[in-house]
Amino acid sequence: MTVTEGPLEWLALARGTLDRVALKRRDDAWLADAWADPATRVLVVQDGRTLVTLEPEPALVFVAPGQAPDGDRWLLGVDDDGTAYFAVPGEPPAVDGAETAGLRRVGALLADRDSGLLTHAVALEHWHRTNRFCPRCGTETRVTSAGHVRVCPQDGSQHFPRVDPAVIMLVTDADDRILLARGPQWPADRRSILAGFVEPGESLEQAVAREVLEEVGLAVRDVRYLGSQPWPLPQSLMLGFTATADGTLPLRPDPEEILDAGWYTRDELRAAIEAKEIVAPGPLSIAAQLIMRWYGGELPGMPAF
Repeated sequence: MTVTEGPLEWLALARGTLDRVALKRRDDAWLADAWADPATRVLVVQDGRTLVTLEPEPALVFVAPGQAPDGDRWLLGVDDDGTAYFAVPGEPPAVDGAETAGLRRVGALLADRDSGLLTHAVALEHWHRTNRFCPRCGTETRVTSAGHVRVCPQDGSQHFPRVDPAVIMLVTDADDRILLARGPQWPADRRSILAGFVEPGESLEQAVAREVLEEVGLAVRDVRYLGSQPWPLPQSLMLGFTATADGTLPLRPDPEEILDAGWYTRDELRAAIEAKEIVAPGPLSIAAQLIMRWYGGELPGMPAF
């Protein structure tokens, strides 16, 4: 087995530990009892950010139901001790020793439970904030199922949180070099692997092949799935793959999507990072995890997030 085979063992935003208790989302009596329980914990989220403490280690800051802002309540789940967790939209309260932060800052630093809670809450907060109206008739919808469905009171249609699937692929050649590219809007020292959204009527494997061909003009083979993680920035699900291409063929970057692209050996990538020509990615993204799998460990100068 090569270092690029087998499932990814750790993904920053795919570590949730709670039981989502989906069957309780329509149980109004249970939801009322859970909200009345002073042991219930509530996460207040606004524009993808919530309260966290950073010392002695990063952790979410919860409030009791009685301290939460009025309004919608979104059930996140129940832990092994039976404690229920909710999220509510609103301005996080001022708490000594705490600050507001989002997934990009703390998603890879939080413990498994807290990372999963924040990922779930941020995804719901963005969806509710940007999908208030019925796409059929324009009527403002109402929240049901403890925050996991919106219903149109005019036509009765139900609307569920939207997730956009996207493939991200580590492409190597026969010499085990990695293909890295730079997007037109990226800083000069940023490189990553290729990625793109899945189109209607397309399988994941077809999307991998199409995106590589469109972005750098190469055909790929041996497309293999390695893992996925939510990416609610704002509403994607990232599906990680490896693939093989012919590294002797010329790269033909699409100028609308790729400013430049090139092949790197491990020594060449390390040298480029050490020379500050390339900034090592943080562990939050599945791209970083795929690159580290190929590289054989952490990249030099890798940031904490």
